[in-house]
Amino acid sequence: MRRFIKENGLTLACLALFSVTLAIMSATGHHQYNSNQREHHDPTVSYWSYLHTGDFVEGVFENWESEFLQMGSYVLLTAFLFQKGSPESKPLGEQTPQDVDPKRQRYPNPPGPVKRGGIALRLYANSLAIALFALFLFSIVMHAVGGTWAYNEDQIAHGGHPVSILTFVTTSEFWYQSMQNWQSEFLAVFALVVLGIFLRERGSPESKPVAAPHLETGS
Repeated sequence: MRRFIKENGLTLACLALFSVTLAIMSATGHHQYNSNQREHHDPTVSYWSYLHTGDFVEGVFENWESEFLQMGSYVLLTAFLFQKGSPESKPLGEQTPQDVDPKRQRYPNPPGPVKRGGIALRLYANSLAIALFALFLFSIVMHAVGGTWAYNEDQIAHGGHPVSILTFVTTSEFWYQSMQNWQSEFLAVFALVVLGIFLRERGSPESKPVAAPHLETGS
């Protein structure tokens, strides 16, 4: 068990933090939702019922969409673009192992698609970005579904008319919700890329060695 935890500690820690923060989000969201219901003299809902509201679905997936967009974009941008001095960039003017044709690489136990070659290899060579953007598309669709759901609940409560998902995604509300998260994600990436030129974190693979000069590029 100790060996398993040591070998998978980063995954376990991130999963635990995700679970705890999602639980807190749902609990506080449930409290806030019922407060709003009482203000409008509408019936409150149980915690389980709240998890099936548009308010909760929208809140979860509008954040997920920005995270997966950020990571997918970052994976693609770092494949082609450079930043002198940043540990987040590939070295300038050097070929890295990630750039070498996988057919010419010699590893003792390569993944199945590398052995098979052809279209399987071409897809596998871009599978990380494909997976992240697929998760982004799933999340933005769920954001649209949850957002329409919540929007229509509010419309009906105030004597308005419900709208379709297609109509909701053309509203400024939908894009405001998205952009307030997207801009913060790209700002965070920008900060990591630039601050890593001058600042260090000993022991982290996201940082250059503490004694490395500022203009050294790559970790």
